[in-house]
Amino acid sequence: MRRADHGRGGASNPPNRFQPFHVEPLESEEEQQRAVPTRYYVDSSRSILAENDSPDVPFAFSINPYRGCEHGCIYCYARQTHEYLGFSAGVDFESKILVKPDAPELLERAFRRKSWQPQPVCLSGNTDCYQPVERRLELTRKCLQVFLKYRNPVTMVTKSQLITRDLDILQELAKLNLVSVHFSITTLDPCLARIMEPRAAAPHRRMEALHSLSGAGVPTGVSVSPVIPGLTDEEIPAIVRDAAANGARSAVYIIVRLPLAVEQLFVEWLERHMPARSAKILNRLREIRGGKLSTSDFSTRKQGEGKIAESIRALFEMSCRKNGLSQDGFELATSRFVRDAGPQPSLF
Repeated sequence: MRRADHGRGGASNPPNRFQPFHVEPLESEEEQQRAVPTRYYVDSSRSILAENDSPDVPFAFSINPYRGCEHGCIYCYARQTHEYLGFSAGVDFESKILVKPDAPELLERAFRRKSWQPQPVCLSGNTDCYQPVERRLELTRKCLQVFLKYRNPVTMVTKSQLITRDLDILQELAKLNLVSVHFSITTLDPCLARIMEPRAAAPHRRMEALHSLSGAGVPTGVSVSPVIPGLTDEEIPAIVRDAAANGARSAVYIIVRLPLAVEQLFVEWLERHMPARSAKILNRLREIRGGKLSTSDFSTRKQGEGKIAESIRALFEMSCRKNGLSQDGFELATSRFVRDAGPQPSLF
């Protein structure tokens, strides 16, 4: 396997399907990669809660303080959403990050509306809320303070060890049964992670963070996602075992999804980093996806179909049973919600 290209997952900027023109740079891919810094843009959206109506997604509302993600995971299904912003799903997704500086204020405004019905909100529904710039901006931390102030439950998914910074707030939420955290762990192989998820925390760092949170009483789980047939599926038992050993109580999995431009980027990545295995991996994906590399069918897009998909499901379920992990989510409290919360709790 080749090393990551200058810390980026993607190696190109494929055309945006909404743009009539596409500029082809004269520089080589390596020269382009070397020249791309991360830039941040203000997202002036006047609302913060994104509503979801997909029947296979276990939450109705989510928050994304950041759009785009510097972690650069090559398989990320959210890449194609960057095209709605006029950018590419490729290197642009990793290097042009939109920031919502007033996310905490917008969240508080949403909770104060009489129309809001208390329910779990997913913090990181699309992109990771603990990507590198969060260390400086603290937007996720401030949103967590709002969740605690109004006693509204929150679920979280992350690949970052930075979440341990906010253990003080997470503990207070956990005491009221208002939070659960799943760590996304795709592989335990640090070399594979380095090229597949170049700016995310190393797998052992995620396990350490899981251990810290679970040890502090925060309900934690592991998301073995995405499972890539022929590449990472054989790691399912080890990931589940290590997560359980570090305090995880729940586990979920999703087979890799490659919508729209993500398909091209993933195929390019395979051919660049593991040409000898590329055909095998793609063929297995096609078997799972009815001859295609991706599908939008709600009934099959997460777990796939066919013999390979069934073997992955059986392996996952056996691993969960062996290690005592539930495959259900955590039941969080909604009865504690306070619409007129008043001053911030004394913790802050």
